[in-house]
Amino acid sequence: MKAMTMLPKGQFDIGDMPRFGLSQFADRFPAQTQGPELQVSGDVRQKITIGTELSELPQTQVVADFHCVTTWSSLNLKWEGVLFKDVFEHLVQPLGMPDKQARFVILRGQDGAKTSLPLDDLLKSNVILATRMNDERLTMAHGAPLRLVAPDHYGYKSIKYLNRMSLHVENPGYRPSGFRFMEHPRARVSFEERGQFFPGWFLRYSYRPLIKPTAKLFANAAELHSGKNR
Repeated sequence: MKAMTMLPKGQFDIGDMPRFGLSQFADRFPAQTQGPELQVSGDVRQKITIGTELSELPQTQVVADFHCVTTWSSLNLKWEGVLFKDVFEHLVQPLGMPDKQARFVILRGQDGAKTSLPLDDLLKSNVILATRMNDERLTMAHGAPLRLVAPDHYGYKSIKYLNRMSLHVENPGYRPSGFRFMEHPRARVSFEERGQFFPGWFLRYSYRPLIKPTAKLFANAAELHSGKNR
């Protein structure tokens, strides 16, 4: 008998993972898809761009559930790539020489989306810069060519099309992609940190009616984009 997965508070199993996000990003797609390229800036001695170096680091797998803040979950996803910790320790630190007090990280995708996390959260052993998902190359729908995956945090922290990262000693006036209440500084699933100013249980009921129309919006945009590029 298959063991039942214990879902976090307020989550339900949606099955296959849909293309999803804030509605303003539905028709935005990455311009550069040939290979991962990550620019590193902020409170660093040297700005750097990481590309082929990623393939020279140890490749690893992370199997984890993905929890969207809107209450859906997709279970037992297998991500393959390099651990953020390895990228930071073997590339960012020796080449970029970030300030030792830098603890605030802003992450940006090619589509213009952005998010942030404390560096300590990103250095956990299950945070990966993924190039593959479920034994296949990462697709455009799920963030190719490079996606940050932070399983302990709601999905909006796992930014798609990752191409820029900046490290800061202090918050440089970061503003989230959506309304401020929609992004928690850490967004830990285990604490139901769905957003700010409102309790997590309240946001469940605000977000859940948006799931089907948002998934349809993103699917239609992807189909239109695919048709234009045939």
